[in-house]
Amino acid sequence: MAKALVGYLGGPTNDQLQQTATMRRRIADLENEVLRLKVENDGLLAALRERVDQVSASDLAEPVSH
Repeated sequence: MAKALVGYLGGPTNDQLQQTATMRRRIADLENEVLRLKVENDGLLAALRERVDQVSASDLAEPVSH
């Protein structure tokens, strides 16, 4: 089965090696982007919690003026 995936004779071609390297770089870039977004999201959630904690019951009872 492995021979069918890599090729019956020889190993991976130069194109396959290059594509693999490109995909690994892209995956690393995407993982870094996910990490950055998680950190940003955590900061936004913390800021939102802080604002919610500052809102009093009387603030909620007042109608919003447009």
